[in-house]
Order: sequence, then C-alpha cells, then structure tokens
Amino acid sequence: MQIRPSQSLARLAVLLATVPLSAQADPADGNGHADRAPPTSVARPAAPALLLAAKADDALPLSRDSLFGDEPPAKAPAAPDSRESLFGDDPPASAPLAPASRESLFGDDQPRAAPAAPASRDSLFGTDALPPRQAAAPAPASRPVRISGFVDNVMAYTTPNPSHWSEAMNRADLSAYGDLGDGIKWKLGARVDFDAVYAMSDFYPQAVNNNQTLNVMLRENYIDIGAGDWDFRLGRQQIIWGEMVGLLFGDVVSAKDMRHFVLPEFDILRIPQWAARAEYFKGDFHAELIWIPVASYDNIGKPGGQFYAYTLPPPAGVSNVVFLNEKIPTRNLSNTNYGLRLSVLQDGWDVAAFAYSSMSVAPTFYRQIIPGATPATATASYQARHERIDQYGSTVAKDLGFTVLKGEAVYTSGQKFQVTNRSSPTGLVEQNTLTWVLGLDFTKIADTRINAQIFQSHFFDHNPNIIESTNENGYSLLVNHKLGDQVELQALWIASMNDSSDWMLRPRVSWQFEKNWGLAVGVDVFNGPPLGFFGRYDNSDRVYSELRYSF
Repeated sequence: MQIRPSQSLARLAVLLATVPLSAQADPADGNGHADRAPPTSVARPAAPALLLAAKADDALPLSRDSLFGDEPPAKAPAAPDSRESLFGDDPPASAPLAPASRESLFGDDQPRAAPAAPASRDSLFGTDALPPRQAAAPAPASRPVRISGFVDNVMAYTTPNPSHWSEAMNRADLSAYGDLGDGIKWKLGARVDFDAVYAMSDFYPQAVNNNQTLNVMLRENYIDIGAGDWDFRLGRQQIIWGEMVGLLFGDVVSAKDMRHFVLPEFDILRIPQWAARAEYFKGDFHAELIWIPVASYDNIGKPGGQFYAYTLPPPAGVSNVVFLNEKIPTRNLSNTNYGLRLSVLQDGWDVAAFAYSSMSVAPTFYRQIIPGATPATATASYQARHERIDQYGSTVAKDLGFTVLKGEAVYTSGQKFQVTNRSSPTGLVEQNTLTWVLGLDFTKIADTRINAQIFQSHFFDHNPNIIESTNENGYSLLVNHKLGDQVELQALWIASMNDSSDWMLRPRVSWQFEKNWGLAVGVDVFNGPPLGFFGRYDNSDRVYSELRYSF
C-alpha cells in the first residue's frame, strides 16, 4: 500500500470545495434563510412596510380642496398649491396615510413613534412566511408542514491506470419544516446514500466496501424557539461561521464527510452537530453562543479508499504499515465543544470575531514504531485520534460597489502535525498556526462571476521535520458564466505558490433542462508531487456526471 501525506499546503485550513453559482450557500433552513447567518453588507432587503406601502392603490389627497370636497374632482389632479397639501399636514379623509410600520399596516397594534427592535432574524430581514392578516382575523396557530429535498445520481470514472468506476452514488435527501405558532418552529431531515460501485466491484478493500456502500444519516433535526430579541435552536444543526467562496477556513465548527475529498457540494460535505445555540439580535448587532455536548467528527473512511491519504510514508527501515481503529473521544463534559461569535454591521462593513474550543473535528494520526525480529521487519502502527484545540478568528465583508471584499483569519493552538523521522515517539509535534485568506468577488459583469482569493498558513516556531514550510501560500480562481437561463459554465483552479506544480482544476457544465431537473458534467484533475496537497491524489483524476431532481 502506498502511504500518502495529509497535511501539505495548509491541510489545517485549506478544506476546499466548489459548487455551482446557484448553490454556493447552504439551502434555506426552516426559517427561510441560509442557516441563520448574520446580515452582511452585500445585500440588505428592503423593509416590508416600505415595499407594501409602495404598492398601495389609493393616492394621497392632492390639495386641501379636494380633500374636503370643496370642488368637483378634475380629470387630472393639480399640483399641490400649499405646504399643507404637499406634506399632508391636514388630517386624512378618504385615503389613509402610508403605513408607518408593519404593525400599523396589518392592524396588530397602535402606531408607535419608533418601530420596536426586531424580535428575531425573521422580522429583521422580512423573511417571515406568515400570510398577511386582516385586522379582525385571529393569527393562525400553525402552518402546514412543508416538504423539500432532492434525489440525484452521480457517476464518476477514474481515468489513470488502472482506470475504474469510482462512484455510482444514488442519493435521496428529504426535509420537513413546520411552525407550531408562538415563535416555535421545527425541522426534520435525513439522507440515504447508496453507492453501487462498492456493491458491484471488488476494486477496493472489503473494509472500504462496507464503509461506503450504504449510509443512512440524520441531517438537520432541531426545534427553534423565538423569544423577543433571542432565538434558540436545539438539536442537530449546521453552524457555519465562514465567509469565503469555495474555501472552509473559518468554518471551524462543522464536521465534514471527507471520503470524496472536497469534491461534493457544501451541503453534502458538511455534517451537522448536536448543539444548543442561542442568538441575540439587536439592530445591526448579532451574538451567537453555542454548546456541543455530543460532537460529530470528520468521516475519513477506511484505508484503501480513493481519497484516503492521511499519513506520511514510514521512516526508513520500516517496511510494514498497519492502521488501528479510529479513537473517538469519550462522551463527557471535558470533551464538549463551546464557542462565542459576535458580529456587527457598521458603515457597510460586516465584521465578526469568534472564539471556539473543541475536540478537533479533523483527526491526527499518532504513529508507533513496533520493532520486528530484524530492522527490516519493523512495523509502523497508525491511529487516528482527536485532541483539544483552541481557535480564535475573525471574518470581514464589504460591498465596494464594483466588487465584494471578503476576508478570514483563524489562529489555532494545540494542533499536532506529523514528522518525517523517528524523533518523536508519537510521530507528532505541536504547532500553532495562523491561517488567513483574502478574496474579491466580481458579480457586476453581465451573466459572469469572477472570484479571486489568496491564502496563507503561517507556522509559529516552525519545526523543520514537518512537511509544511513556515509559510504555505496559495491562490484560487473561480469563473462562472451563464449562457441564457438554462446553461451555466464554471471552472475552479486552486494552486500552491510554494510549488507551482501542485494544483487542482475543476471545469463543469450545468444544464437546467426542466424546472426541477438539472444535469451536470465535469472533470476533476489533480497534479503535483507525492507529498503535495493535491499531488497525493495524482492518480485520482476523474470525469463525472450528476443528474438531480429537486422538490
């Protein structure tokens, strides 16, 4: 078995993925928004009261005389001839003034001098899905259950020798949403994956077949409770703190399914966490507190899988390699995860900062050298474990008009990295790192989007026995262009600046041939040295197709 490395180019932070332009964000949750992310400067919806007022059919009185009926109506209303008629200082007669707030529009209460602060994210962004109510009609206690989801098929053929089918995935994802009234909402979701490649082929080891043939998993299953300026979410949920396109630097909370590397879409890649989350909204300020008593961890599959390449080659003189079962942290209070995130929108700048302490979702491979009868028969034993790390980070976004600026930075302490020699009995050394990324998103070009990003991982007190350099630098370029309403072209290029031969290219064509049907074909190409972040998958180039029906 060829053993390949796990941490070149910025293994710690550069978890990369690409999705079509229409699917870069996660699908809307039960609240009708993408995972309850705080407002950004990119786009702010208009207030519902103003939108509705703009649609009112009745015109305001055009003069004092016409207001009180002193003269017959004319064919065309005359221009206002006084300050009173222009500004409506006189009391209205036949036509009411434009509503000053959503409450006064729907008769929920008496008009107030100043609108109250939003009670929840729904009221803040106007995404409340309740239908307009007449003044005398009682509020409905609940809404009908809504169902959404998709069914898709992904076929992938790996081209390098030996060429073979590497994916024949049939996937069904189903979610149900409901509203119990009084600010209580819920969501239930599950997904079933069946990959026929492992059922029909003996190309992969039996352990891989058992792990990847059939998977039934819970997706988001939670209850939402709104209470004034507070929202509470309890249950299995996605918690997304990152801001970047195609990169997961600041997405420190989510676990990931890494059995297909970073090739699936984000909503497929992410694994929800069992968490209690409290959010506070006040104007443009947002606070978020989370506690994860039972954590989810990255699913890395089994040795021999197409994208299982997490360990360095054993030291010289060691010819045998064995993998022990992954060691998952025990469920106790000391192994729970918790964090705080604060964000504010000020002068068009959306700035957030967070602190998060957790058992790392990504495993670290501990190594033990077991002597043999002769030096040539020594064995390297590897076991995936998870240790506690602390992370502090910040995100920023700003709409500059012609482009959107986004950035992230994450400092991580306690993370361990593999060494290339026998100097450590565990094969690991601890390194503190700072990873940052800066990007520009150009969306003003007709039917075209261009996203360019640069990133770096800096290793403090760099140990020369690890694969990574003191500074691991890279860049990415995403180009997306629409041909009419049905066809979309996209290409993602990600490369190392330390070694220009280490890169990944992902061109893709998508066709929305019916309202709920989509077909995509694409190519995933990896290149680089055996120890490169992408080069370790140099024998995994593939062509693929994806057919999806959404409802």
